[in-house]
Amino acid sequence: MKSGHSKRGRRIVLCVIGCVFVGTSCLFSQEERKRVTGRVTDEKGELMVGVAVTEEHTAPVNGVVTDMDGNYIISVASNNSVLKFSYLGYEEKEIRVGSEKVIDVVLKESTTELNEVVAVAFGKQKKNSVVGAISTVSVKELKAPTSNLTTTLGGRIAGVISYQRSGEPGEDNADFFIRGVTTFGAGKVNPLILIDGIEVGRTELARLRPDDIESFSVMKDATSTALYGARGANGVILVTTRSGEEGKVQVFLRAENSISAPTKNVKFADGVTYMNMYNEALLARDPFAVPYYSREKILSTAEGINPIVYPNNDWKKMLFKDYTMNQRYDLNVKGGGKIARYYVSGSFSQDHGILKVDKRNNFNSNIDLKSYTLRANMNINLTRTSELVVRLNGLFDDYTGPLDGGSEMYRKIVNANPVDFPAFFPPDEAHAHVRHIMFGGISTRSFINPYADMVKGYRNYDRSRMSAQMEFNQDLSFITSGLKFRGMFNINRTSRYDTQRSYNPYYYEVNYYDRTNNTYTYHNFNESGGTEYLDFNIPGESRLQSSSVYIQAIADYNRTFGKKHTVGAMLVYLQNEIKDASPTSLQLSLPSRNMGLSGRLTYGYDDRYFAEFNFGYNGSERFDKNHRFGFFPSGGIAWTVSNEKFWERYVKVINNLKVRATYGLVGNDQIGDLKDRFFYLSEVDMNASRMGSTFGKEGGYSRRGILITRYANPNITWEKARKLNVAASIGLFNELDIEAEYFREIRTNILMSRVSVPSTMGLAAPIKANVGEAEGHGFEFSADYHHFFKNKIWVQGKANFTYATGKYRKYEEPVYEKEWWKSKVGYPINQPYGYLAERLFVDDNEVKNSPAQVFGTEAIAGDIKFKDVNGDHQITELDIVPLGYPTVPEIQYGFGASCGYKNIDVSVFFQGVARESFWIDREAIAPFYNGHQVLQVIADDYYSTENPDLYAFWPRLSTFNHKNNLQRSSWWLRDGSFLRLKQAEIGYTFPQEMTRNFLRGGSLRIYVSGTNLLLWSKFKLWDVEMGGNGLGYPVQRVFNVGINVNI
Repeated sequence: MKSGHSKRGRRIVLCVIGCVFVGTSCLFSQEERKRVTGRVTDEKGELMVGVAVTEEHTAPVNGVVTDMDGNYIISVASNNSVLKFSYLGYEEKEIRVGSEKVIDVVLKESTTELNEVVAVAFGKQKKNSVVGAISTVSVKELKAPTSNLTTTLGGRIAGVISYQRSGEPGEDNADFFIRGVTTFGAGKVNPLILIDGIEVGRTELARLRPDDIESFSVMKDATSTALYGARGANGVILVTTRSGEEGKVQVFLRAENSISAPTKNVKFADGVTYMNMYNEALLARDPFAVPYYSREKILSTAEGINPIVYPNNDWKKMLFKDYTMNQRYDLNVKGGGKIARYYVSGSFSQDHGILKVDKRNNFNSNIDLKSYTLRANMNINLTRTSELVVRLNGLFDDYTGPLDGGSEMYRKIVNANPVDFPAFFPPDEAHAHVRHIMFGGISTRSFINPYADMVKGYRNYDRSRMSAQMEFNQDLSFITSGLKFRGMFNINRTSRYDTQRSYNPYYYEVNYYDRTNNTYTYHNFNESGGTEYLDFNIPGESRLQSSSVYIQAIADYNRTFGKKHTVGAMLVYLQNEIKDASPTSLQLSLPSRNMGLSGRLTYGYDDRYFAEFNFGYNGSERFDKNHRFGFFPSGGIAWTVSNEKFWERYVKVINNLKVRATYGLVGNDQIGDLKDRFFYLSEVDMNASRMGSTFGKEGGYSRRGILITRYANPNITWEKARKLNVAASIGLFNELDIEAEYFREIRTNILMSRVSVPSTMGLAAPIKANVGEAEGHGFEFSADYHHFFKNKIWVQGKANFTYATGKYRKYEEPVYEKEWWKSKVGYPINQPYGYLAERLFVDDNEVKNSPAQVFGTEAIAGDIKFKDVNGDHQITELDIVPLGYPTVPEIQYGFGASCGYKNIDVSVFFQGVARESFWIDREAIAPFYNGHQVLQVIADDYYSTENPDLYAFWPRLSTFNHKNNLQRSSWWLRDGSFLRLKQAEIGYTFPQEMTRNFLRGGSLRIYVSGTNLLLWSKFKLWDVEMGGNGLGYPVQRVFNVGINVNI
């Protein structure tokens, strides 16, 4: 049957595929579909409604659900087709169709979720037997139109606090914490990130492609992280990559093209407004001041008479485009036989910046980040009981961009005067011989020409990370049933180097202007400082070379006795060594090593009662021999109530009910500054120039001195955390799964500098000790809903909520007998502190009758008035109080839904943050100082004699940084809460009838998606998620078109 309609369909498909790749396809004859009917019942003979009936190994999925009478009708490809019958709470059943046309099925009840497993530390466990706090996220939820995986985590996982402060390619990694921050100081607060069991950094996680991920788990309590020892003190993100499968070769290709633009741009006042306000600022502080900008210049600029003599630069428009385009490609192949199975993948992404390029240069200074990833995972059966796993992975970044980076270019716009000079001068007859760009400048004072800084050169960096891993798995059931051994060896090499190439710009300025004829002349004022050739520089501080070697050995035992008693035991030994090729001291040049022995013991009875005990015995080179090793135990229990016999009557309504609790001790050796490698040894510079002395009558003889930067302290030891977790899980109607957890943590032995050290001791370096304490607590909630309707309609929903806060319990500080608010004890970690601003001063009389505010410049009417909190009639540091919420969000939430009808699917996801504050960088936005531009919000709302608004956004103008108004105070603190439409997608999967002959039974899907689409927030100046970094490279809104091909 080859109708005109089918021919048109084939042509359409060929056109779509041709946009991605060119190749040949084998044509196969189209088989007749076979119609199968039947009825599904449970063991009691009751009809089952909503059972999913799907044909295996089809794409798109060919499936139906049973109707109100338990009946189904489905068309399958052939007699070899396999039907899978699945329903939550019941065991899945697979049946080969064969010659049957009517297939009735009986499903057995299974309230224990035996078929579902969860990735845990160094292995997998049945979900029903898990005691610890582990959250998993579907790989589909991590697929977004971005080259950075970390930007997809916000609001996706209960217990994870995540936010993104920049949208610059290569610098857009999100910050994320597990259950907030419960420690302070200079130590590590981020979670441990593991990919295939190997510790990596945020960049490696950011570059990981979702199509390579098999599972993504977050471990949050002491029990789930215990086996990772001290490395897992702040939680663990565990990612497992995909492996090969026995069967025919499967090829998957994804191609995407995105349009990226800022979610919000900061607006600036025009040049005329700038000059008028500058003159006003002079008079605001000195009534007799002479205006800096003449009336002629202001009027000529407004009229646009000559944009070279009277420039009105829109630096942002001049330097940045409205949008850019990015591309991403992913290809993976998997397959294998009885002996070997393989998974091979490669990806390429190219992210551009939104900077413009001057065609007069023969180089491109816009951001261009090319990222390549290569991965090969091989599983080889050496014998019936032995398996060898080889994993090879390479990550490569090639970057080109402006010398100072994209964010710095945005900041330079703010710091550039818009009316003093043009960006560049067009060539005239007098300069026809000039071959370089004639940039504008001013010779009488310092200035910033951001256009010159952008196009005068560029920076390259190349970063590569190679990882080779070999794992050996041995089944030792011949010794005793359930015993296994696993060994792993991994080696990493990381390298990065930067190169800067640039020339020194020639700057010009107008030296004569004839207003009558509207002609001008200009001249160069740095003839000896400019160059017409590119020079290069290799920054030494940016060079990175490191290597690490990781060894792991595991003995694992799992066995069930008498069908009810399940026993598990695991013993893990691990050792790690890291070398850095660019150390700054002798101690840092030595290899960094740590080792640990950990274990787990589990017991389960009749899938109802579970108990687990874990321990970690870890060694750290950072501590003295008396504190070098630490023992950190943890344990937990769980009860699956819904598996009790008395619950059978409720199981159709509440199909799952489980409660669990864990408690444990966790150690952390990543404390203090990383330069403090060995706390028990002194750090002494025997050749310190800053401690040198000069001798002799004429000072001709000098010698360097000795500098102590750290005193030996053998008493410094592990930071310890006691963690409690209580949780309950409930499943309703086999459609809704809800999980709620409460957690509490107390951290002790936090390293901090002593403040009560008498100066008479004459110490040259600060003294540190484990004297700090903090505590954290909170709760998290998640809900998952799914429902299948008739006629191939399905709906899924997901929501999660996290509240996590931490506060100081002990903090060494002066004793504040009267100013009790100065003490940090009892206040949140990351709590903002500042002066309490009441309003602006009404007049000079109020200034005289108010407590003295002496910050270097006397306050007058229109300046910020602070509250005298301690009542001593003067504003001092003793009046600084805690303000607002912490600068790290205490609440994060997300919710979304997806639905589908036949071949069409739609999904949306929202992300929200609450209980967060951030500081506006008041010095960065202060107008006029050092040539700063005027933000439009300041031009629209500032205090003046014509607008004596005591609550105006900006206080009284000044041409200098007025110290009183730039104090950190509540005037500049803002609410960081927001809700955004984080992601939306609509896709269409072509019917198999259209793709069968071209994709050999594969699938083809096209989709349109977007990220950061809408934002709701009280804060309007810039994208509020950027916080205080709002003048940097903005977070991007992305519109994306993609195609998936599976063969």
